[in-house]
Amino acid sequence: MYKSWTINFGALPFVGVHLACLAAFWTGVDPLAIWMCVALFLIRKFAITGAYHRYFSHRSYETSRWFQFILGVLGTSCAQRGPLWWASHHRHHHKYSDTDEDIHSAKKQGFYWSHVGWIVSFDYDDYNPKLVKDLTKYPELLWLERYNVIPTIILAVGCYLVHGWMGLVWGYFISTTILYHTTFSINSLCHVFGTQRYDTGESSKNSLWLALITLGEGWHNNHHCYQLSARQGFFWWEIDITYYVLLLLSAFGLVWDLKQPPKRLLQPEAMIAGR
Repeated sequence: MYKSWTINFGALPFVGVHLACLAAFWTGVDPLAIWMCVALFLIRKFAITGAYHRYFSHRSYETSRWFQFILGVLGTSCAQRGPLWWASHHRHHHKYSDTDEDIHSAKKQGFYWSHVGWIVSFDYDDYNPKLVKDLTKYPELLWLERYNVIPTIILAVGCYLVHGWMGLVWGYFISTTILYHTTFSINSLCHVFGTQRYDTGESSKNSLWLALITLGEGWHNNHHCYQLSARQGFFWWEIDITYYVLLLLSAFGLVWDLKQPPKRLLQPEAMIAGR
């Protein structure tokens, strides 16, 4: 896959979010700021894992059209572009994982590129609508894709109105930066460190500590083995907070048909010995 290291000025807001975190030395911190940071990280982390990833990218469960839009709005508040862009590139990654066509292979293109380099490259500013035909049929998602900056700007303004500059810095900039790198760590760290339960023909790994900080996304080898599963922690001892939240939402009828891994994959003979 061609890589461009030319400076992409469109990525300056991404860089700016990181630099704005330094303002914490000026604003200081208090308990409310910490609570805002933690709460907005967790809510938006689920928006990435449960909405952008498991729903829009893999359609691992079903929901109503109105709740689909709510999930999209929550996802765009994370400042990781729109649901169509996110899903398109993620589906491309799974199709070409660890080949020359993979857009962020730590094995082929190096750790930095897989973690953040591709994000700031010109090469991936656009998305391929052919990869998300199931999503482009919804006008409201196309609108959300076009105006994906609106929810994140509203969130930033809201943080300021609630708690001034301290709320903006901690509730928005710091929580967003943490959100960025926990998301990107699955593309980078989870293809370098951990164990492989399944022989998937690429470098995905399972990692307990990454699963804990990413609400269950660290069971990445499981995920690459069976992408359609709403549950990435295939076994009861594999903590998957995103799946637990989806179960709660299903109890209220907001989502349904949560897809499970096939029973054959849970048998010892399906696994690499000792993993």
